[in-house]
Amino acid sequence: MNKVLIFSAPSGSGKTTLVKYCLETFPQLQFSVSCTTRHPRGTEQDGIDYHFISPEEFRQKITESAFVEYEEVYTDKYYGTLKSEVEKIWQSGKTVIFDVDVKGGISLKEYFGTQALSVFIMPPSVAELERRLISRATDDTETIRTRVEKAAEEMAFSPSFDKTIVNNDLDEAKNAIKALVEGFLNS
Repeated sequence: MNKVLIFSAPSGSGKTTLVKYCLETFPQLQFSVSCTTRHPRGTEQDGIDYHFISPEEFRQKITESAFVEYEEVYTDKYYGTLKSEVEKIWQSGKTVIFDVDVKGGISLKEYFGTQALSVFIMPPSVAELERRLISRATDDTETIRTRVEKAAEEMAFSPSFDKTIVNNDLDEAKNAIKALVEGFLNS
């Protein structure tokens, strides 16, 4: 059976760090590169971290039913998973791993059902989340404020996921995720 792993979390929870850990630990996983209309942050590269496209191109792909799921997270800031990306990974014999926002994670779980393991990465607190966002220095103050407000709302969705991991200590979170992923891949 073709499988997918879904990782979701509020921005700054450590989700991307934990997804990278999974990719380094499990060679049978392949990252699904999402589409977005936002601009690259830091050292992000087109085709590696995201497929960066314009809002107009994104809306055209919506009309073509090219997405498994998509969301307009903020005005004209779309994120989505291309059907072609998932098929390409499965055809290579690998398991898809997603790093998506909370609504996207819920949509993907609904779409893939028992083929999916959905994992919610919970920050230890909203205050710690804000500290992490400030320290990574990739967003302006207004963007950070918006992300922190959104995070408080998103944290309420953790029961919609198969598993929740609190990322208070990175090594403990990695150990918990390693055990979860091993169990899912071997089931």
